[in-house]
Amino acid sequence: MRKLAPTMTIDSAGTGGWHVGDPPYGPMQDAARQRDIDLGALRARQFQIADFDRFDLIVAMDRQNLADIERQRPAGHPAHVRLLADQDVPDPYYTRDFDGALDMIEAACARLRADISSGPDP
Repeated sequence: MRKLAPTMTIDSAGTGGWHVGDPPYGPMQDAARQRDIDLGALRARQFQIADFDRFDLIVAMDRQNLADIERQRPAGHPAHVRLLADQDVPDPYYTRDFDGALDMIEAACARLRADISSGPDP
């Protein structure tokens, strides 16, 4: 998404705190690097309630993460929260399909960028 929307502020966070401070998983970094995407400077952080105020749009990779995010939503908060893709993005750590996950993510980010460009409600 950073390549598609270089002027936007984009961040990433997990709903669990297992890997806070760690870089992305090595094989995922390798697969991304093959697409000229450098993930090396990223470090994991955990999603926080303050993110509802910090970002205009919060995007989840799968329905479980979406539910985890929604459980943290302050009552009545108007933040836009949605799934990235029409289907859950499988976790490549478990599937070992890093390229397949990147294909889904890239296609979904292109659609998201188009949605953002076409209207006020992401």
